[in-house]
Amino acid sequence: MIDPLSRWAAYGEKPDYLGLMTFAGLPYTEDPNELDGVDVAIVGAPMDELTSDSPGTRFGPRAIRAASCAPGPHLEVGVDALRDVLRVVDFGDAPVLPADPVRSHEAIEATVAAVLAAGAIPVILGGDHSIAEPDMRAVAAVHGPVGLIHFDTHTDTGATVFGAKLSHGSCMYRLVEAGVVDPRRYVQIGLRGYWPGEEKFAWQRERGVVSHFMHDVRKRGIEAVVADAIAHVGAGPVFLSVDVDVLDPAYAPGTGTPEPGGMTSADLLWACREIGSSVELVGAEVVEVLPDRIGSRDITALVAERIVRETLTGVALARRSSAISQLAHSSF
Repeated sequence: MIDPLSRWAAYGEKPDYLGLMTFAGLPYTEDPNELDGVDVAIVGAPMDELTSDSPGTRFGPRAIRAASCAPGPHLEVGVDALRDVLRVVDFGDAPVLPADPVRSHEAIEATVAAVLAAGAIPVILGGDHSIAEPDMRAVAAVHGPVGLIHFDTHTDTGATVFGAKLSHGSCMYRLVEAGVVDPRRYVQIGLRGYWPGEEKFAWQRERGVVSHFMHDVRKRGIEAVVADAIAHVGAGPVFLSVDVDVLDPAYAPGTGTPEPGGMTSADLLWACREIGSSVELVGAEVVEVLPDRIGSRDITALVAERIVRETLTGVALARRSSAISQLAHSSF
C-alpha cells in the first residue's frame, strides 16, 4: 500500500492546505540545535498588548503562515529563494505571556537571539510594532548598532503614547535613545496622516533621521526613494522593519491604525526585494497584521507573507550574485 504522503514527496510539492501550518510549508523546529546551516529562520511574535488602537495583531503570525504558499520560482527574477538558494526554517513562535508585555519582549528577544547565535537571519512576524524593540536589541547585541529602513505611516518616535513609555508608537524613539539603532543610518518611508507633530520631527532631525513622506514617494517615485534610502544606510548591518499600515487600506485593510493615501502593494513588494538585494540585511520584521477585521483576513496577511518572500528573494539574488562573482574570480 502506498503512503499518501510519499506521493507528494515524489512530486516534490504538496497542496498548501496539507500538513503542518508553517510559513510556506517549510520545515519546522523549535530546537536551536537544529539551526546549524540554516540561512533564515521565521519567528512569530504574537503579542498586541502595547497597541494604542485596535487589538488583534497577536493573531498576525498565524494568519501570515496560513496565507503562505509553497516555494516556487519568482516569475520576474527567476529565483526560487526558499528552495534553491537559501535554507529557511520556521522556528515557531516566541513564548509570549499575555498581559505581560515586559516578559513577552524578553521571550521574543531570547528567541531571536537563538536564531542569531546559529548564524541565521531572523525574520519576525508580528504582532504589534513594539516587537521592534526586542527584535533589534537581539540583532544589535550581535552586530552592534544597526542601520534601519522603516516603512510606516507613523514614525513611532513618541517618547510616550497616551502617557505610556512602552508602546508600539514609542519603539523607535527607545531604540535610538538606547543606541540600538544608529540614527544617522535610519530612514523612514511612507509617512502621512496627522501624527506626530513638529516636536518629534525636530528630535529626529537633530539626530540625523531621514524621513521620506508619502508625498515624496508619489512625486519622486519609489525607485528614487529606495535608492536614496539604500545609499543613506550605506555599508554595515541593516534591519528592515515593515508596518503594513504603510500600505493604503485598499491593499491592507486589516491593521489597527489604517491611514488612506498609502503605498501600493506592488511598490512595497518591489522595494523590499530591492533592499534585500542591496544591503547587509541582518534581520527583518513585518508587523501590525490584524487578521480578524471583517473582509481583510486574506488580503492583509497575504501581502505580509509576500513582503517576507520578496525580501528573501532579494537576499537570494545577492547571494547568487556573490557566488557567481566568486566563481568567476576563482577561475582566473
